[in-house]
Amino acid sequence: MSANKAYGIGEVSDIVGISTRTLRYYEEARLLVPARKANGYRRYTPADLDRLQEILLLRHMGMSVAEIPSALSATEEERRRTLARHLGTLRAERERLDILIRTVERTIEHIEKGVPMDDKAKFEGMKRDLVEQNERKHGAEVRERWGDTAADEANRKMLNLSESEFERFQELGRAINESLEAAVSANADPTGDEGERIYRLHREWLGFTWNFYTPEAHRGLAEMYVADERFTAYYDGNVAGCAAWLRDAIAAHAR
Repeated sequence: MSANKAYGIGEVSDIVGISTRTLRYYEEARLLVPARKANGYRRYTPADLDRLQEILLLRHMGMSVAEIPSALSATEEERRRTLARHLGTLRAERERLDILIRTVERTIEHIEKGVPMDDKAKFEGMKRDLVEQNERKHGAEVRERWGDTAADEANRKMLNLSESEFERFQELGRAINESLEAAVSANADPTGDEGERIYRLHREWLGFTWNFYTPEAHRGLAEMYVADERFTAYYDGNVAGCAAWLRDAIAAHAR
């Protein structure tokens, strides 16, 4: 692309694959404001297209239009880290889809031709789905707090679980949520026996994805359950106050 080349709004729409309406919206939001010719026609430069590419990447990452200006004005290193995290997410998504496609293909072969499926193949797609859901919902916060290496290690550990380990992991998750809802509904004391029991369930549950354990890290995670509304919404989905009760139980017993 020539550095001196300029494009009209229709040309940019064709090149990028978005509507002219979206381009006008980005202009109204002051995200992308092209120069104009004497006749008032917009002229997008290669630099404008570079900026548009970054805007579209940020939108794909789930960032709102209101949040994008601060992201675009971040330092080069901050932008690099943000895009690197997104690249990791995209690669994980591609890998997850490849595995799900293979799982569906094997399932079809099993139904149509009686080709046997081993237990590992049956559960691989389920584990990948769970990892991807966690990345979408909580990945950014987890990676910001503990770093990409710790997050990637946790995902790998999850993907390497055996069938029985995965079943236990899911069983613990259900038991924790049900116990929390019952404890909050009964106005139980999180510093008491029930709080200790749920803390121990939660610690065992963490062991399926954590490669390390310290009481400090456990308490830090519990604080995040309350500080981050996404985690709070998960635990408080049926009974309000579960996230705070769990935080208090872990704070009391993780020593």
